[in-house]
Amino acid sequence: MSLSARPPKILVIGTGDTKSEELLFMAEVITTAGGVPVMVDVSVLGEPPYAPAHSKHDVAEAAGTSIQTIIDSGDENTAMSLMAKGAVELVRGLSEAGEVDGMIALGGSLGTDLALDVAAVLPLGVPKFIVSTIAYSHLLPPERIAPDLMMILWAGGLYGLNPICRAVLSQACGAVVGAAKAAERPDRARPLIGMTSLGSSCLKYMKFLKPELEKRGYDVAVFHSTGMGGRAYEAVAADRGFAAVFDFCIQEVTNAENGSVVTSGPDRLENAGRAGIPQIVAPGAVDMVDMPAWQDTPVRFAGRPYHAHNRLIASVTVSPEQRRDVARVVADKMAGALAPVAFLLPTQGIQEWDQEGEPLHEPAALEAFVDAMRKAMPASVIFEEVDTHINAPDFAVKALEVFDRWVAEGVVAKGRIA
Repeated sequence: MSLSARPPKILVIGTGDTKSEELLFMAEVITTAGGVPVMVDVSVLGEPPYAPAHSKHDVAEAAGTSIQTIIDSGDENTAMSLMAKGAVELVRGLSEAGEVDGMIALGGSLGTDLALDVAAVLPLGVPKFIVSTIAYSHLLPPERIAPDLMMILWAGGLYGLNPICRAVLSQACGAVVGAAKAAERPDRARPLIGMTSLGSSCLKYMKFLKPELEKRGYDVAVFHSTGMGGRAYEAVAADRGFAAVFDFCIQEVTNAENGSVVTSGPDRLENAGRAGIPQIVAPGAVDMVDMPAWQDTPVRFAGRPYHAHNRLIASVTVSPEQRRDVARVVADKMAGALAPVAFLLPTQGIQEWDQEGEPLHEPAALEAFVDAMRKAMPASVIFEEVDTHINAPDFAVKALEVFDRWVAEGVVAKGRIA
């Protein structure tokens, strides 16, 4: 645990011309909780009844423009997009100067839109809290949500303070101050390996791989590929946060191709390659589409093999032709990688429930995927078929052999043994 000796500086971001009462209340709560509120005004038309540490003019200047130009830009969407650009640059500079220990933003849909951009520019480990009227909404694209973002619904607070609003705002402000005092930034002493999975009941390779990689001097972060977990993985990869990746559960690609709400965004399986990070990839669970278990199965999947994992999430298998389509998409996503990619194809199965006797066992459909993967694989990718199931020990051993070879060849940085 890392408890700062000085009061944490908390950016308080909002439109001071329309929400001054709420923002001043938040500043008071932050002060009482032992933090230092640093007011950032992102108003456009009016002036707040207080002197912010960073005015709307500062924000506009950081965007390379002026408030008047922003006012003249067109409509509220255009104006707030420009203010978001300025807020991002302003906060980036403050963060690099060590002037940000946490952030809290307040807004409706416009303010939330801006706040998502600002939160994304702050490093992992800097507490980020958004109080929003659209918290947890499907209006929020997964690719815009920072890996460690915290949100709370701004219940009853669209206009002015009231007892419900005070309760929400005080919780949020107390949370961000407490988090800033206790936050432990990621330790980069050892190279970090990114790994994806779908829970140990569906995919099991991490049970063998994680301790083996740690013995070799690496830290290992395993991301749960249920939409937001894959999004967090992609965000860290885009920031070049991994020495290498074992991206063995790419099922979110299938979800995206089939319109599931369980999505990581359109760039799943792309950011590690763009960032020049060596990748070992496998098609864990790409035969399934996830959906909310509490909703009726979509008509287009009627009659497909179905498995309810719990009361929240269920899966159906996709058809052989849909699996061929996914194989081509996966191959295309790997083709542009700027670092070595190895694709390991376990030919006897790709998730726990596709084995004989299990509810999602469809050997002909699996063979359709295997055949399509063979045909679609780009020449730039190292392609190895592994005659085993993805959950068999032999598969994890093969993956480790590829990794060890890359370390010996200098493709991946050597680990640091503690």
